[in-house]
Amino acid sequence: MIEDTLKQVFGFDTLREGQRQVVETILSGQSSAAIFPTGSGKSLCYQLPALHLPHLTLVISPLLALMKDQLAFLQSKGIAAASIDSSQDRQQTQHVMQSVRNGETKILMISVERLKNERFRHFIAQVPISLLVIDEAHCMSEWGHNFRPDYLKLPHYKQQLNIPQVLLLTATATPNVIRDMQGKFSISADNTVVTGFYRSNLDLTISPCQEHEKAEALHRVLAQDPLAPSIIYVTLQQTAEQVAKQLNQQGLLATAYHAGLKNEQRDDIQQRFMSGQIHCIVATIAFGMGVDKSNIRRVVHYDLPKSIENYSQEIGRAGRDGHMSHCTLLANQTGLHVLENFVYGDTPDKEAIQSVIEEIYQHTGQWEVMLTRLSRESNIRQLPLKTLLVYLELAAVIEPKYSYFADYRFKFVATQQHIEEQFSGERRQFVEAIFACSPKARTWCQVDFEVLWMHSQADRQRVVAAIDYFHEQGWIELESKQITDVFGVCDTSKPVQQLTEELFQLFRNKENAEINRLHEMLSFFQTEHCLSHRLASYFSDNNAPSQCGHCSVCRGSIATLPSSSQLEIDDQLLQQWLNEFRTASTKSSDTQPLSPEALARFLCGITTPLSTKLKARSMSGFAKLEQHPFSTVLEAVKSVSGIENQR
Repeated sequence: MIEDTLKQVFGFDTLREGQRQVVETILSGQSSAAIFPTGSGKSLCYQLPALHLPHLTLVISPLLALMKDQLAFLQSKGIAAASIDSSQDRQQTQHVMQSVRNGETKILMISVERLKNERFRHFIAQVPISLLVIDEAHCMSEWGHNFRPDYLKLPHYKQQLNIPQVLLLTATATPNVIRDMQGKFSISADNTVVTGFYRSNLDLTISPCQEHEKAEALHRVLAQDPLAPSIIYVTLQQTAEQVAKQLNQQGLLATAYHAGLKNEQRDDIQQRFMSGQIHCIVATIAFGMGVDKSNIRRVVHYDLPKSIENYSQEIGRAGRDGHMSHCTLLANQTGLHVLENFVYGDTPDKEAIQSVIEEIYQHTGQWEVMLTRLSRESNIRQLPLKTLLVYLELAAVIEPKYSYFADYRFKFVATQQHIEEQFSGERRQFVEAIFACSPKARTWCQVDFEVLWMHSQADRQRVVAAIDYFHEQGWIELESKQITDVFGVCDTSKPVQQLTEELFQLFRNKENAEINRLHEMLSFFQTEHCLSHRLASYFSDNNAPSQCGHCSVCRGSIATLPSSSQLEIDDQLLQQWLNEFRTASTKSSDTQPLSPEALARFLCGITTPLSTKLKARSMSGFAKLEQHPFSTVLEAVKSVSGIENQR
């Protein structure tokens, strides 16, 4: 049965190593985890079973590009697959929802954030689901390289939606991450399939060079075969633009790709690269996920990758057709401090953590919060703020209840009278009450839930369901915004100072782990042992040859990465830069004194809600010391400011 579907629908004669075990586990009614290297067919592990399962397969996918790529493949095979995503208009979304509701769609792809939408959860809760698939499942682990707090809620959603099975997919999971994933979904070791990470067709080269030598070194690499499909990875958007410009001036056609471009531009560049119209992309890590181009011949890291996991994922996009492909790192330690600064920017100040705890302790029973507001007021970036709330959940201080959109507004497509005439009796009175309590400002009507409750005792959930129905029928155009998270406040017995210290330590531990990950990566690039063997071992593949014969170490070249010499920090200039930032902060509504960490982040170019509010990028000192170690900048700030360092 499986073989017939495999051949008739997908055009494959046999399943690859590991795929069969995962597929059979899913079809036997059990959950599974598939840890396969990039490009080795993880997606087929859910696509094939989905055609044999009785109900919907719901896929959580991290990026829109990834969804679109997989959808195009599925639809080309005649499989009823769809997505609900931010690029769609109302009619497209409603069409997909109706198809899912009717049982016509077999595979639905969404982002994890979609599950925070109460309208979507109301809809999907009515649909029977056979299988929950979590792509890039390492995101649920704090020990993974791309932790996303929203992924921690997936076990709860699985239970809430009565989904009997789960399939976890990832290409980059270390032993710690695998154990973490297994525990969160109760997946046994027997149902966890790890295949080899060794790629015999990837030639790995670590090429040490000083920063000023990189442009020429890159030119030499590309000039060997100017038309070979290539990806050049850089850290910053401006570097992508600069490198692409330099290559074009040298007669090597290249196109920059980064998150600063408009969606249409990025889509166009990706499509032209896939079709072979563009041969060379200079990209930040915004490019790559979902790019399943089989004949990429070169991946060049112009800057250091963010981790060994990122390096593995990025080089894994080369040579998926099995032919030899070359992966080169133009290596020095100049960009190390920029990478470290990304980490330091995600560690909240102790005072900021305390302010969040104090706000929670002021509430009894229930706490409603808009993360955007709390982020601004506490000066904690949204991602670490979400992590902080998860830590508070794990400490049993709060428990998540639900999320809702605080504001709903609509404009009429059909007339108000036409809509009201579709109902009779109590239901018509209810519809009339909704419109009566939705004052109109020019075009849009704002739903006032409080007035509705006071005058008609109209339950919020019923109102949302009603206006959502009007929207589905095409009678109104509906918009929702200002998402509010609702938490139950459970245990506030622990002293604020003690809890603050414990949570701050968790962030410091996470920070230390991330910094250690960066230095472990440097050690890997400077290893005396075979690169392919070391890389496979990192991901629990102990079957790779001890000497691959196709890496720079095996060719006798052991890399030593040049480090940049640090310039002295001028105390007078430092004081001048800090005074400008302090003055702006004093003039704003913020009365809390700036911590030494906040001042160091400003000098290192680490953006925070406060620096955004103060328009710090336009100040003379912003990012002036981004090439210096954060710890060095912090000590300098302490020295000139006389502020006790809290790190």
